[in-house]
Amino acid sequence: MENSKLKAFIPLFYLVWSDDLLTQKEFITLQDFIRSQSWISEKEKGFLFSKVAISSPPSRGQLADWKAEIEQIIQEKPSIKSIFDISIVLSENDAIIKDLATAFIKLENDLGILGEEAIGNFKTKVKTFTSNYQSANTFEIEKLTQILDGEQSAIIKKVKSIISRPEFAYETSTDTAVYREKVYDWCKILAKENLGNMAYPKQYGGGENIGDYFAIMETLSYHDLSLVIKFGVQFGLWGTSIQSLGTKKHYSKYLKNIGSLQLPGCFAMTETNHGSNVKGMETTATYNHDSQTFTIHTPHENAQKEYIGNAALHGQMATVFAKLIIDKIDYGVNAFIVPIRDANSKILKGITIGDCGLKMGLNGVDNGTIRFENVVISKENMLDRFASVNEEGKFESPIPSDNRRFFTMLGTLVGGRIGIPRSALAAAKSGLTIAIKYSDKRRQFGPEGGSEVPILNYRMHQRRLIPLLAKTYAIHFALHYLTSRFINKKESEMQEIEALAAGMKAYSTWSTTDILQECREACGGKGYLSENRIDALKNDTEIYTTFEGDNTVLMQLVAKNRLSEFRKSFGEMDAMGIINYVYENAKIAISEKNPIITRITDDAHILDDEFHLNAFQHREKTTLASAAKRLKKLIDSGLEPYDAFNVVQHQMIDVAQAYLERIVLEQFQKAIKSIKDKKSKEIVLKLSQLYALSQIEKNKGWYLEDGYMEAAKTKAIRKMVNQLCWEIRPDAVSLVKAFDIPESCLAAPIAL
Repeated sequence: MENSKLKAFIPLFYLVWSDDLLTQKEFITLQDFIRSQSWISEKEKGFLFSKVAISSPPSRGQLADWKAEIEQIIQEKPSIKSIFDISIVLSENDAIIKDLATAFIKLENDLGILGEEAIGNFKTKVKTFTSNYQSANTFEIEKLTQILDGEQSAIIKKVKSIISRPEFAYETSTDTAVYREKVYDWCKILAKENLGNMAYPKQYGGGENIGDYFAIMETLSYHDLSLVIKFGVQFGLWGTSIQSLGTKKHYSKYLKNIGSLQLPGCFAMTETNHGSNVKGMETTATYNHDSQTFTIHTPHENAQKEYIGNAALHGQMATVFAKLIIDKIDYGVNAFIVPIRDANSKILKGITIGDCGLKMGLNGVDNGTIRFENVVISKENMLDRFASVNEEGKFESPIPSDNRRFFTMLGTLVGGRIGIPRSALAAAKSGLTIAIKYSDKRRQFGPEGGSEVPILNYRMHQRRLIPLLAKTYAIHFALHYLTSRFINKKESEMQEIEALAAGMKAYSTWSTTDILQECREACGGKGYLSENRIDALKNDTEIYTTFEGDNTVLMQLVAKNRLSEFRKSFGEMDAMGIINYVYENAKIAISEKNPIITRITDDAHILDDEFHLNAFQHREKTTLASAAKRLKKLIDSGLEPYDAFNVVQHQMIDVAQAYLERIVLEQFQKAIKSIKDKKSKEIVLKLSQLYALSQIEKNKGWYLEDGYMEAAKTKAIRKMVNQLCWEIRPDAVSLVKAFDIPESCLAAPIAL
């Protein structure tokens, strides 16, 4: 184009042809514009029409020349802000072109050209803060690992060393039989290392350290989750049922062999018709005083024991939960030791065992069904810590109340509801480690002419993963608190501890399910490959939300425990009494809901841990009071309590959720106060702030409805969540490295 005025069209011609396709609409738009310009001669119009002829596109060389001219102008004149600015320079500041600013800008709009974006595409050397952001260590990873491991540091290191051995290389065979035997062999190795008997009394060969046992369960969960469940069934459920429900005669006879895996066994509670409702189970144990025996019987197919780990292949005995029948009187559910196979693995007479077969996950565990056809066992086989049959053949118990005895018996087995959430936590840590390490090195897109950017630099990717990392740290400290409460339990606290364990089991396992799904998506197609392990983590932990108690049912249990404070007051507490309860118990002044506080948005307030905890406490107490008030109203109106609870079930979940979130935040904040290393404390504090604010953001609808916050405040919280994600991002890789997951266990190529 010799005519400098015509050069004004170069940016437009380049942009419409740069995608190798000039659309009919673009052609007509340009043709109409050129035809309408009186300052262009007919000869010049013909020349310009030739440049937009659909049948004769410009050559690659022509496009390259146009682009080079444009890029040179942008490099020489950084002040260029629009496509029209380029046209003016190319036209050598021609006055006619300058006067056509409105017409040219309208043409850009008609062609769908976005000026700022187009300018950015022409820039060849771009340095942006997004592309320059990167990982950096602001704290010592080893010190944070020590803080996380705490008193169990030694046993955790021992377990990590064992599962890093060559014999613990992952089983890759798709043959379930091969996989099951490999998992069984791994359990034998762990038993030889005295890890299985860690919780049992020393006089029976154990380590007498329940804290170490839970740490073992969590650490093994960095490896293979089938191994964890098989380990937990054998040494946890089977062994602990003997230890918790039996007496010395049972300990001396069984515990040592259980701990060494010479006596593999099962925990047979769940029935086809009755899962969470243990009281409703139908297997019977009928006492015969003449022979001093019990007859264990499955009355019909739907009363069979189902989903029993160790049943399909390896179990030789089972703790069987059955209704005790004496002289045709039902004395409720009790526990009995029932042989199911001999030492040569032959199934015994009267026992029918089925195989649950291929499952969604955990296929290294031999889950099975068990039916009993009038199987006779000795009187000594009743686990008689809380109930027994005396010399006269009469039922007796140190706990007179049937209800209390039942819940006391189940309460001794609460350890399973600590082991499972800790195992789920480890799976979440594995998933986050894979996803965050991958997103730190996986590059996608970037400024035109610049290098591609790590996807962890993108704000949305941070939003997806970093709040979940904060939540995982929060749950870590909350589960350590739960473990400590359980180990140092007092009888008067057991009901509260059982409810807390039930709630944390639900909270942790639901969290893991959500986290692993997000990690899978955040890794794109790589997350879908089995070699990167997220599929195994997802599939294996899927059942965690429904075993050891269905999560929704457990949350109802938690809510009922919280409402127990109200039970004595239901008949007399009025609306004002409930309101006073909220504020007195939460220690929140009514003044906090004044217009100034509800809309305060400065950073110091938004980041204040007291504001966070007060907000969580307020939601907990208000939600509880609301549910109590509604229950009272329904019962006062004549509704049966059972029906009233059914009506408010959705509120019950809210009550439990608010309670657990408060517990988790409270323990997170307390744990931070005990951290002595300054740098570790600073980064963990940010995680605490992010956990608190992301939960408030999640529940912002509730806070707005309640009037506890105004829109300006929830918007400020959203902005701060984004900012904290950005600030934590450089430490994200170090934060997952602090989990210290062995590389042989992590195994995912994208994370190594």
